[in-house]
Amino acid sequence: MVAHTLPPHGPGSFDRADLDGKNPLVRLLLLLALLAGACAGPPPGERNPSPIEVADLVLRNGRIWTVDPARPEAEAVAVLGDRILAAGSDAEILRLAGPRTRVLDLRGRRVLPGFHDSHVHFVAGGESLSEVDLKDAEDEEDFGERLREFSAGLHPGAWILGGNWDHDRWPGGRLPTAALVDRFVPDRPVWVTRYDGHMSVANGAALRAAGVAASTPDPPGGVIVRKEGSQEPAGVLKDAAQALVERVVPAATPGEIEAAVEAAATHAARLGVTAVQDMGTSEEEFRAMEAVRARGRLTVRVLAYLPFSRWRALAAAPPRQGDPQLRVAGIKAYADGSLGSTTALFFEPYADAPAERGLRVTEPDAMRALAVEGDGAGLRLAIHAIGDRGISEILDDFEAATARNGARDRRFRIEHAQHVAPKDFERFARLGVIASMQPYHAIDDGRWAEKRIGKERCKTTYAFRTFLDRGVRLAIGADWTVAPLDPIAGLDAAVNRRTLDGAHPAGWFPEQRISVREAIEAYTMGSAHAAFEESRLGSISKGKLADLVVLSEDLLSIPPGEIPKAKVLLTLVGGKVVHRDEAFRE
Repeated sequence: MVAHTLPPHGPGSFDRADLDGKNPLVRLLLLLALLAGACAGPPPGERNPSPIEVADLVLRNGRIWTVDPARPEAEAVAVLGDRILAAGSDAEILRLAGPRTRVLDLRGRRVLPGFHDSHVHFVAGGESLSEVDLKDAEDEEDFGERLREFSAGLHPGAWILGGNWDHDRWPGGRLPTAALVDRFVPDRPVWVTRYDGHMSVANGAALRAAGVAASTPDPPGGVIVRKEGSQEPAGVLKDAAQALVERVVPAATPGEIEAAVEAAATHAARLGVTAVQDMGTSEEEFRAMEAVRARGRLTVRVLAYLPFSRWRALAAAPPRQGDPQLRVAGIKAYADGSLGSTTALFFEPYADAPAERGLRVTEPDAMRALAVEGDGAGLRLAIHAIGDRGISEILDDFEAATARNGARDRRFRIEHAQHVAPKDFERFARLGVIASMQPYHAIDDGRWAEKRIGKERCKTTYAFRTFLDRGVRLAIGADWTVAPLDPIAGLDAAVNRRTLDGAHPAGWFPEQRISVREAIEAYTMGSAHAAFEESRLGSISKGKLADLVVLSEDLLSIPPGEIPKAKVLLTLVGGKVVHRDEAFRE
């Protein structure tokens, strides 16, 4: 439906004064000519003034928090094509509806911008949906029985992969071993990973296939756990040592990777995740995403951060940045390991492993070159750093890059930023470094973190409140598959900090809690800002992409303890419904 407008004055047009002083017949002919010109439109080469735009879709009668300070609250939102046309009152927005506009009655439900996850491992997440699940195995026997049961459904020779095991749940908290796995699955290779991704356990068949033996040295940035009193591998390999086995794991076919991408996209839509930042995307994974995108099945926006090994190639030939559905966003590198694997790099020793301070996954000279030269080439850098020393050394690198390359809006990121030395909060703020964090880790690791590093260091652990109070920008994500992709679980963790074991019902270090509004903003605009996407994502604002979620509960009015009750009822990406729960009724 298009509103016709009178053409502006110009050559060949009529003015009302032309009608004055004419006899009735001439006036009639002139009036008919004027009306004919209006219906015919402007001469070739001229544009009509903008007509009234009519929405394709209107969501009305809702509680819309836009995350736009210009108009934070609204009742309705209009969508035209894949963009937000307007947000406002029902009366304002319904004026934009025409005969063909689809109008949805929200019945007072809460609407937010689509959740934008700042840190996932997307293909691994899709693969995990069909792999063995060991995360909540209660002890070694449960761990082994799950492997045995899963093995029974596989064809001969197939590897068992995935896992996400957590030995800190088990009595005694001992690491799994090849001998343990062989008790349950001796006849096929098993290579299953701890949920943080920083160490894995192989059974005897997998170690033999990889040629890992007593004579195999620890690689730079990695550790082969040995049997006590021996150089024989015990089964667990940490950080860079994992590559010793991964290089012999049968590669997934292009079709299998594409299936994982589609599974991950469907899973994201159910959870209200409309955009993800994929950390460490391989060439094969990016090609699979392109194939799924070409088929119209990539129902989530993917901003890919390529691995450290690709940074020089990317600096020499930057990719195009235009596609809002799939594009390369930057480079991801690792400074250190993880707390659970005792490989996060600390200034002081681990409380439960006094001989350990963690390790550097990337050599310092190589990391400094990435920071200074990569930044000089315009690359956007996202660096994994978890321990206080690991974080501090990356801030040193960022400071060196800024001094060498001059001031500009570069938005350096530290991924996880979990255990921060008190002296470094000010440096985050001064250098404009974004803290890309995953709140679920706080309630998961909080079960045992004090055992690892003591209570004092935990005071500045997962320090959401301190970061915000110091003026540091937060971007929130899940780190799927290390943690669930579910944004509702992430919001609950940021706001309430109740550890998974129930030991801290009032919150683990509750002074680091943040408000619901702060957490939502970090999960929407914060993530968009971190990836330079704030002009088209992150808020419900005119002209931005129409990525929206409708929730069953109003997160802004219910008690914070009830956040987990919320369910995603409707997910829209670019104005198209990609998930609709059966409970959604118009």
